[in-house]
Amino acid sequence: MTHSPATGRRVLLVFLAAALLAAFGASAISRHEQDGVDAIMAKMEAAESRYREALVKIGNLDPEGRAESDAALEDMEDAVAACTKQRGCEVSGLLVTYERLLKLAADGEGALDQFPGDDVAGHGALFAAGGPGTAGAATLLDDDTHRFDEMVQYNPAVQAGIRRWLTDMRGQLLNTFDNYQYLRPQMWPTYEKAGLPEALLFGIMAKESNGKVHVQSRAGAAGPMQFMYATGMRFGLGQDATGFDTRFDPHASAEASAAYLNERLAELGGSIELSLAAYNGGEGRAKRVYQASGGRGFWDASVYNQFPEETRDYVPMVIAAAWLFLHPEEYGLDIDRVDARPASLVLRKPASIYELTICLGDRGTRDGYMRTLRNLNPRYQADSWLPTGTNLRATTRMARAYERYCVQGPRASLAQRLVQSDPESAIVRGTAPQPQPAQVAKASAPQRYSVQRGETLSSIARKFQCSTQSLARANGIKAPRYDIRPGQALKLEGCRAS
Repeated sequence: MTHSPATGRRVLLVFLAAALLAAFGASAISRHEQDGVDAIMAKMEAAESRYREALVKIGNLDPEGRAESDAALEDMEDAVAACTKQRGCEVSGLLVTYERLLKLAADGEGALDQFPGDDVAGHGALFAAGGPGTAGAATLLDDDTHRFDEMVQYNPAVQAGIRRWLTDMRGQLLNTFDNYQYLRPQMWPTYEKAGLPEALLFGIMAKESNGKVHVQSRAGAAGPMQFMYATGMRFGLGQDATGFDTRFDPHASAEASAAYLNERLAELGGSIELSLAAYNGGEGRAKRVYQASGGRGFWDASVYNQFPEETRDYVPMVIAAAWLFLHPEEYGLDIDRVDARPASLVLRKPASIYELTICLGDRGTRDGYMRTLRNLNPRYQADSWLPTGTNLRATTRMARAYERYCVQGPRASLAQRLVQSDPESAIVRGTAPQPQPAQVAKASAPQRYSVQRGETLSSIARKFQCSTQSLARANGIKAPRYDIRPGQALKLEGCRAS
């Protein structure tokens, strides 16, 4: 990801500096004003020192370097902005420092763009560090060697799968890479502990869900690893005490998937292909075919032809995705690395994931943080009203952006206004005087509310300013779908009129 502060922002700062110099002139300033100037200069010097240290870390491939350089630049921008408001502060001097440091970064742009692991060529370069360290039923499947490659066949069917991933399905593959990097801390350790290869986890996820946690098929399979309900129950998945279906939980679903695959590998002769066929086409069928064939492999015609077409497509597509995970550079895949270091984000005021997506912006990511927030927090719908104090899974970059843009200020106000906007209020219905907003806010909420056509539980929660979860609990509605019907009477406990 190229690190390049916006040129337009620097030009704006220059114009502000010129305007303020013209307004203030060279008149004497008070002692209080001088103290303000000194504080700004001290902040700028500290940020400059921090930025230079960050560049050294980046040059040494320290993963914290990029985040620290971003934070230092933000501190410098804050100092320049404060200078424009402080009488006697010479903005031009700060801008000279700012531009000099940007040039320093530009001169070493190769180092800024490098990411740990970029200098590792060949096998498994994307996640070169670490590998399965715990013995299990499939210890030989080690991502740090070529044993995975040797245990599957790189045949024309797999090659055709690679061709599809690199052409008409390329966007889905790249989205899976993005999504997986954020989910990796929750999912990969369970596969590692089970002695299973990370590439297999990635390949299944790419084919099943593209790394979208809330996916649900028409057949009823759900979550990032697409478990059917009955199968999920066997491996510890299902509704928990709150009514949440843990098939949507990345960690729980990865744990169940690893257990399922090790069970299949043990009864199917360690065959990855047959285990994947069982994952897709049913374990009973896979076991019967395997035993009847005398232990022949998946690609033997007597075995292959007994599986449905969907399974015959599924197996090579998963292996193809896993192969690309291990050999991205060989196939010209330039994977965007994301700063996915986990952090907690505690809401300082009520908000929804929609609102957070808007105020966080898209710095450091191609598509913004909507999908990431949903994947990391599967219990919450995107439009659910989350109360103050809610603890969300996030990243260090997102947590910093939240404090900067979402707690207060113009972007926070804009995001709140956009998510609370009601399209119905734009429709003019007759000439009767409409109640003023202040009057509506004072009205007390009815004890019960009848669901209107097109409404969701989350939209009703927003309307009466209460959380979707509390509304669901009060009415016995189960997460995560929160199904309601027109005309249904809801208790509005803990709500008030908007």
